[in-house]
Amino acid sequence: MSYLFPTYAKWEVAPNSAKGTYLIDETGKQYLDFTSGIGVCNLGHQPQEVKDEVLKQLDKFWHVSNLFQINQQETAAKILATAANLDAVFFANSGAEANEAAIKLARKATGKSKIITFEKSFHGRTFATMAATGQDKIKQGFGTMLETFVYVPYNDITSLEQAMDENVAAVMLEVIQGEGGINVGNEEFLHEVEKLCKKFQALLIIDEIQTGVGRTGKPFAFQHFGLDPDIITVAKGLGSGFPIGAMVGKAYLKEFFGPGSHGSTFGGNPVAIAAAIATMNKIFDKEFLEEINQKSQAFTEELENSLQQLPIVKEIKGLGFMIGIDIQGDIPTLLAELREEGLLVLSAGESVIRLLPPLTASIEELKEGINLIAKVLQKHSLTAI
Repeated sequence: MSYLFPTYAKWEVAPNSAKGTYLIDETGKQYLDFTSGIGVCNLGHQPQEVKDEVLKQLDKFWHVSNLFQINQQETAAKILATAANLDAVFFANSGAEANEAAIKLARKATGKSKIITFEKSFHGRTFATMAATGQDKIKQGFGTMLETFVYVPYNDITSLEQAMDENVAAVMLEVIQGEGGINVGNEEFLHEVEKLCKKFQALLIIDEIQTGVGRTGKPFAFQHFGLDPDIITVAKGLGSGFPIGAMVGKAYLKEFFGPGSHGSTFGGNPVAIAAAIATMNKIFDKEFLEEINQKSQAFTEELENSLQQLPIVKEIKGLGFMIGIDIQGDIPTLLAELREEGLLVLSAGESVIRLLPPLTASIEELKEGINLIAKVLQKHSLTAI
C-alpha cells in the first residue's frame, strides 16, 4: 500500500543516486538521464558550483520570511532581470506560482480580465493556470474553470486577430510548447502577437518555465526571435533542483504589485536563491551558452542523420536542447524500452518523445543517447513495415 495520492503514473525506476548526466537506481542499474528532472537539472545532477553555494547558505540561515531585507534576493533578481532585459522580479516556489502572479498582475495593471492563450499550451495545475492551459484533459473533473480565458490555435494569426479586442488584458504563450508536443512558434506569428498586444494595450506574457535558463542556447527562448515581452515567467532550470520560480516584468508594472498585493511565504527562500545565483552565473556565461549552441546543433544533426530514414519517425523538431521526435507508434512502450536500454526520456503531447539532456552533457554522452534511441526505434520500424 502506498500512502501517496496516485497523481503520477510512476515509472519502475527508484533512484538511489545521481551525478552529472547519470542516475543509478536501487538495483545498481545506471541510466543516461535525458529528462533532467523535466528540464530542471540543466547543469546535470549535483553540480558542484551550486552545491558549494547551497552549503554556504545552510550555514548562515535557511528562512526568515520576506519581511526582512534579503540581500541575496536582490543579487538574484538583478542577474535574472538583466539577462531578460527586464526590470523587476517576484520570487515564487514553482512555475505555476510564477504564472499565477503573472495572471494577477496582468489583470490588475490593465483593469481587464480576458486573457488569450493557445491550444496545446500548458501553464500549470492551480485553478488559474489550469484555466489558462489549452488542454481539456488537464481540466476534466474539476468543475467550472476560472472565466475569461480564450484559447486559439497556435501559430494561427488569423484566429488570434479574431479573438483580440479592447477587453484583452494579456496574451500568454510559450515560445516552444513543451507539454503540448515541442511545438515551436513561427517567427512571423510571434511578432504579429506582439504587434496585436501593443495595438490593444494588452500585455505580452511569455511562459519560459521549461524553455528558460539556457535550455534553448540563449538565456530565454524569446530572445531567439527578438521579442519584447512585458512579463516572463521562469522556474524549472532556475535552481538546479531547488524549488524556485520567478515572474519578471517591466518597471512600469511595479506600481501594481505593491505591499499586500501578492506574496509567498517560501518564495525567494535563501537556500533556493543561493542555488539560483550559482546556476545563473554558470549558465548565463557567454562561453557556456555558445558551447550549448554548438553541442545542441551537432546533437540535432546527428539525431536527424540517425533517425530520419526510419518509417516511424515523422519529424524531429525543437530548439537547443529541447528536442521532440514525433513518432508513429506507442509512446509509453517506447519510453519503457528505452529505460530497459538505460536511457531516460520523456513524452510530450500524444506522439512525441521529448529529449531534455543536461546542458553539460558531453558529446560522448549525447552520442550514446542517440545510439540507444536509434536501436529502439529501428526495432520498431522493422515491425511497422
